[in-house]
Amino acid sequence: METVTPDPRRWWALAALVASMLTLGFDMTILNVALPTMAADLGATTGQQQWMADAYVVVFAALMLPAGLLGDRFGRRLMLITGLGIFLAGSLVGALAGDVNAVIVARAVMGVGAALVTPLSLSVLPTLFGPAERTKAVGITSAASALGLPLGPIIGGWLLNHFWWGSVFLINLPMAAIGITACVFLLPETKDPASPEVDTVSTALTATGLGALVYGIIEAPTRGWGDPLVLGMLGAAVLLIAALVVRERRVERPMLDMNLLAHRGFLFNTVAATLVTFILTGLLFVLPPYLQAVLGHDALGTGVRLLPMMGGLLVASRLAPKVVARFGARAAVSAGLVVLAFAGFLGSRTAVGSGYGFVALWLTITGLGFGLSLIPAMNGGLSALPRDRAGSGSGLLMTLRQVGGAIGIALLGSLLAGAFRDRLDVTGLPTEAADTAGESVVAAHLVAERAGSAQLAASANSAYVHGMGVVLLVCAIAALVSALLAAAFLPSTPEAEKPETPDMAAEQADARQ
Repeated sequence: METVTPDPRRWWALAALVASMLTLGFDMTILNVALPTMAADLGATTGQQQWMADAYVVVFAALMLPAGLLGDRFGRRLMLITGLGIFLAGSLVGALAGDVNAVIVARAVMGVGAALVTPLSLSVLPTLFGPAERTKAVGITSAASALGLPLGPIIGGWLLNHFWWGSVFLINLPMAAIGITACVFLLPETKDPASPEVDTVSTALTATGLGALVYGIIEAPTRGWGDPLVLGMLGAAVLLIAALVVRERRVERPMLDMNLLAHRGFLFNTVAATLVTFILTGLLFVLPPYLQAVLGHDALGTGVRLLPMMGGLLVASRLAPKVVARFGARAAVSAGLVVLAFAGFLGSRTAVGSGYGFVALWLTITGLGFGLSLIPAMNGGLSALPRDRAGSGSGLLMTLRQVGGAIGIALLGSLLAGAFRDRLDVTGLPTEAADTAGESVVAAHLVAERAGSAQLAASANSAYVHGMGVVLLVCAIAALVSALLAAAFLPSTPEAEKPETPDMAAEQADARQ
């Protein structure tokens, strides 16, 4: 079993992980800013846009657990490099894609790569850093992942202003290449050959269960929640996920270790991190069309206008360790979620004539709440794991976070689509034009432009802002409920033991062997 020794290359190794996480962070939001442009160029409906975002996230979530185990068994560095290579290949396919379906396939391939990179980036941390340095290392890695969020749209926006939409995929190639080079030269190889083998049946159950769930949620606004296909998909999702849980409880060496969920610290920190991700991905899905279609900014302007969230996040990443040291992780996570709830309530008051200043205010508060809740929750969850389960444990944590993200895009995107369609005034339009206008705010603006109807454009803006308000209100309520759960259930440990206790125990166990 491995022991933590201060590796002299550990901060350089962290730089390799940062390069990898930055690549993925880029990709999460470059596409968000490109979606309105792609919707116009490829004729993508809101549902197809959700799939372009969700194909990546569903595959990502489904393969995260087996990816963590592959890293434990065959070497985390090897799997990190492999993951970045697959991600690079998917980006190339996306750049050359000619229609919506090709983009969705490319995003799915990129999801395979991201599934290998993310849990392994995190699982390497406990083997590189002792308890005293780990909070800082997790903070830096989380900040790197988050740094890509606003940088992605700025770079993506610039590319869209100068090149075709495929260039937003092309930018991943040098980023992934830098990540691969950094991993090859800076990252030591670590593994745990005693970890469980990858279970093909469990992996298939995870992928099909999540796929059916997300498909059902995305199709519901168009077909109706009572539609046989939607009900069938949601029913199948429940059965497949239940079958997965039953199988994993019976297997001698499970891939999805339910015993980890029995640990209160791991369970509730993971739940908190999942709910924060649910809120954030939903928010990042609904905001770019508002900035582009309603306020009329170009792609680059949209990316720049997402920066206040990064400002809030940077402040929170410096503040979070101090708040944890002074008041404990439970207080930090709960306070962060309350701040996130306040940002959501404030955002839900946005009107068509609010202007950007008001949006910048609640975006800054969102970043603050996001960083204050997510960083301590992630660190608390990882610190609760014994190091020999680092890969599969962090894989489980990240899987649940990505499931939260996929459901966030599907559920909140569907809520937005339904609210938009209900409020949009298409009186006097031919049936086909009315149906097209109802697909998305971008489509409604294109129809309004062709028909020369200022009234339709105004109605589209009003309907979209109403839908966005509904989504932000739901996010705020979810954050408030999460804050209450965190305050009630997150473990409260004595100051001196936060967050080192689980790892000190693991080190003592190592020493005894």
